[in-house]
Amino acid sequence: VATLASLGPRVCILGPSGSGKSTLAQAIGQQRGMPVVHLDRFYHQLDSDWVPRPAGEFAALHDAAIGEPVWIMEGNYSLTLPQRLARATGVIVLDVSTARSLWRYVRRACFDAQRHGGLDSGRDSVKWHMIRHIWRSTPVNRRRYRALAATLEIPVVRLPSAHAVAAAYRSWQLSRPQALVKDERA
Repeated sequence: VATLASLGPRVCILGPSGSGKSTLAQAIGQQRGMPVVHLDRFYHQLDSDWVPRPAGEFAALHDAAIGEPVWIMEGNYSLTLPQRLARATGVIVLDVSTARSLWRYVRRACFDAQRHGGLDSGRDSVKWHMIRHIWRSTPVNRRRYRALAATLEIPVVRLPSAHAVAAAYRSWQLSRPQALVKDERA
């Protein structure tokens, strides 16, 4: 696994819903002293049950964040991905299985009162449209992110399984974050 330093000061984390992007971003941000940007918090109204913001508001928040000199940013949001990748100095692709993503989604919705990257409205709930989204989109998106990663001219770390993610935590000497830290810029 490449070193974290080799990824530079602006790192994108991509991967399926429920793959662990938010937790990994928080761990890297805490270890490297980098501001963490959770795109779900930009895309959705913070005190809602995952209600989207107006598209222009999301784009403005996103563009302001990528303009900063240092960040670790997690989330996919395909419409803004080209701008993000143009500013990124490194990419981490979480390529975990659909079953793993579903399990993590249900676990966090049922048992995590607050989570990194979550909204201020509190606990998530299991939503059938999210289960359907993960079931249908994860295989397609995994292939898409693999293909995209192969075209990038910046350092890319692909973590193809939960075991690879765990190995990266060990290799990078990351601690799983316990304290919930919100991105106050959203």
